Parts: sequence; structure tokens; C-alpha cells
Amino acid sequence: MGEFSPIHWLIVLVVALLIFGPKRIPEIAKSLGEGIREFKKSMREGLAEPVAAKTETTATPSSTPAAKA
Repeated sequence: MGEFSPIHWLIVLVVALLIFGPKRIPEIAKSLGEGIREFKKSMREGLAEPVAAKTETTATPSSTPAAKA
């Protein structure tokens, strides 16, 4: 029951065809492919760049001259 047989995939394709139409499905597939390629490219670039050490800068309190009484 948990597996998809070829008849299940056929039903999914027919429903997608009915919902989106024959002209829209290639556009959707193209957009999906471009998105996956962009994701893979950014993952490769992200792994290639070294992780920069984050340095936290703390604000030093400014020294104010003592008020003359």
C-alpha cells in the first residue's frame, strides 16, 4: 500500500494534465529544473567558501571626564 505502482503514476500525470493543461506542464518542469540547478550551484559554492570566523565586537564604555563640583 505504501508503494507507487505505474498505474498510480499514470493517475497523477492525468490529474496534473487536467489541472495545469498541456502548455503549462513543460513550463513547470523547466522552472523546477532551473530551481534545482540553482540550488545545487549555491550548495557547491557555499561548501567551497571557507567559513569566516565571526568576531564579536564589544562596545567599550566611553570615558567621560568627571564633573567638577
